[in-house]
Amino acid sequence: MIYRAVFHVDLDDTKIFALALANVGNLLRAIPEKHYDLVMVFNGPAVILLQTEECATYLEEVWQLQQARVAFKVCRNALNRFNVDPENLIEGCEIIPAGVVTLIELQQDGYAYIKP
Repeated sequence: MIYRAVFHVDLDDTKIFALALANVGNLLRAIPEKHYDLVMVFNGPAVILLQTEECATYLEEVWQLQQARVAFKVCRNALNRFNVDPENLIEGCEIIPAGVVTLIELQQDGYAYIKP
């Protein structure tokens, strides 16, 4: 079995961001040595959280998740809408054209949808 899940973060709220990171970390600890494919999708005002200054408190936790092969996908539409320069994002973010499209595609591919 491969554990496939997409964690959807769409609000500029550090409590939700911290909860999402904790959810992913807890899942990884619950399935050691298992096969998994985990994705975090950020759209809407949540893209603000991934700017280097806003994310400073969470950089170590984000880095650890990225090292564990958790993908961080960021909506280009939201970056434009909220005037976030992609150059200001933390390292390891993949910019995707539209977060909602990616959410649909992942769910159609069998990923569990998780909304912290």
